[in-house]
Amino acid sequence: MQSVAATVSTMVLKAVPLFSGCQDEQLRVLAAMVTRRSVPRGTLVLNAGDQTDSLYIVLSGRLKVLMSDSDGKEVILSILGPGEFFGEMGLIDDSPRSASVLAIEPCELLSISKRDFKSCLAQNFEMAMAVMKGLVRRLREADRKIGSLALLDVYGRVARLLLDMSESVDGQKVVTKRLPKQDIAKMIGASREMVSRVMKDLQMGGYIEMRGSNILLKDTILLAGE
Repeated sequence: MQSVAATVSTMVLKAVPLFSGCQDEQLRVLAAMVTRRSVPRGTLVLNAGDQTDSLYIVLSGRLKVLMSDSDGKEVILSILGPGEFFGEMGLIDDSPRSASVLAIEPCELLSISKRDFKSCLAQNFEMAMAVMKGLVRRLREADRKIGSLALLDVYGRVARLLLDMSESVDGQKVVTKRLPKQDIAKMIGASREMVSRVMKDLQMGGYIEMRGSNILLKDTILLAGE
């Protein structure tokens, strides 16, 4: 990974949800273990099948978690943003990386080695609980995605994804981050052409409104996502 390493302050660590339960002394110890890296857009941070060596935490930017088959067909499992972490599963069960992680924007990341990560978990109950909650959240998300693929049509899957990716802006649900139709297709198991058709129908039906690069979600989209 092409990156520039830098030292990390305790103030930076305190703002990271994974470390928010740590005491000041624990943060000072962590600051000596953690490395900060600047990662250019398009960098493959993790590659599926590689041996697991570090945990990564996102300070800024976005990355996509993906899997590919032997023909190069790609499935996007999730989009990660600031405050989220990845690479922890292999550190816990000592298995190779199960998926690849690609930076889709310039990113600032923190990394902590496998040895230091396990040491932190053994000494810090709050951090161990935060990692466990993260794993449980991802398991629940995986269950919901499996259910969506089995029970919802493409309209419902697109609507559900838009709701999941939205954030509250002035009391309205808005997708503010760029979400290419090709990526939507790879996340819900459909073709790009089908996603384009569904997005057009949702717009024509008053479920969504395009505002520049943002997507405003109307209350009625809840019906489409059921």
